Amino acid sequence: MLTQEEILEIRKDFPYLSQEWDKKIVYLDSAATTQKPQGVLDALTDYYKFQNGNPHRGAHYLGQVATEVFEEGRQVVADFIGAKSPNEIIFTNNTTQSLNTLAYILGLNKVKEGDEIVISILEHHSNLIPWQYVAEKTGAKLRYIYIDKDSKELREEDLDQVLTEKTKILALTASSNTLGTLPKVKEIIQKAKAKSKDIYTIVDGAQAVPHHKVDVQDLDCDFYTFSGHKLLAPMGIGVLYGKEEKLNDLPPFFYGGEMIEYVYEDHSTFLKAPMRFEAGTQNVGGVKGLVAAIRYLQAIGLDEIDAYEGQLTQYCYDQVKDMDFLDLYTVKNNHRGSVITFNLEGIHPHDVASIMDSYGIAIRSGHHCTQPLHRYLGINASCRASLAFYNTREEVDQFVTHLNDVRRMMGLGSK
Repeated sequence: MLTQEEILEIRKDFPYLSQEWDKKIVYLDSAATTQKPQGVLDALTDYYKFQNGNPHRGAHYLGQVATEVFEEGRQVVADFIGAKSPNEIIFTNNTTQSLNTLAYILGLNKVKEGDEIVISILEHHSNLIPWQYVAEKTGAKLRYIYIDKDSKELREEDLDQVLTEKTKILALTASSNTLGTLPKVKEIIQKAKAKSKDIYTIVDGAQAVPHHKVDVQDLDCDFYTFSGHKLLAPMGIGVLYGKEEKLNDLPPFFYGGEMIEYVYEDHSTFLKAPMRFEAGTQNVGGVKGLVAAIRYLQAIGLDEIDAYEGQLTQYCYDQVKDMDFLDLYTVKNNHRGSVITFNLEGIHPHDVASIMDSYGIAIRSGHHCTQPLHRYLGINASCRASLAFYNTREEVDQFVTHLNDVRRMMGLGSK
């Protein structure tokens, strides 16, 4: 497992984390977006300096180089998540676009009245609102898997009740951005496919890919989505994985240049996946940045990162779990995502985050794009500290210490 000395060396790769500031910043909001290592920034700059061309267009040198960068990136991503073929990798802007694309091309073409769409109460709005839309437009029924309010784990009895032969779509997070819950996605997919032979299974991996090894063939999911900016890459690049036969059975969503085969005055034909889902000029610089980020993570080792983050999160959890002025919402199981979500009694989450910011501690406050989950838990908002492999125990200690300072500043004393 990574040592503190190794983490300190890793931090030197990140300009923001290694910069000398007037006030030291402890960045505990990596679930929102990660900081970027210099190698990723260099890759992005290098592309726009020396390789900037429009891929799949033109026979000149820069057009060919840009195409090579783009398609080599597709292979790197395919290998990274265990896809069978690079043809199963579609580049998008982010997880949200990937999920919305699926809602339109899958939900509005394969779902009908009487079908059922199953999601969990854990879902980010990006994997919830699109399915509300599909249910509204098709007459399908939207069904939820709920959690045990104590353990924060999905309820097994709900799985048995909501997964039926009517289930057409199962869309599930691989890691809750709010509670850190890690649903047993592989087992749930197996159970769902045993119940319904015509089901489509979708995994939101935005919070999982940066922290754990992913093998989409082992999961046997039909579709998997994630964003680059949550795994050290630039903003504006995302991935939609789909089994090749499933993708080629679906119509395009965006229409325009590059996704066509032949265009006539009265009709058009379209290329197979992945091209049919990549209309227009793509974010080639973002793809190069994503490749640099993946290679950076692989050089450290996903297993090493997973082990270190798990230990660091447990260290933080152990320090805050017995604070009698703190309500803790993070899943109790130590097999969790690297988030600590909480409220301080009598203090609004936004006030907590603002005061923590005055001490140089960057945490998230609000509903974290999970309003139904917060409502289910009986709260309107919460605070979230999210950890990454570039955080240290010293930073966790500072975070814990300043929780008491928040109480003091709000006139509630300290404990």
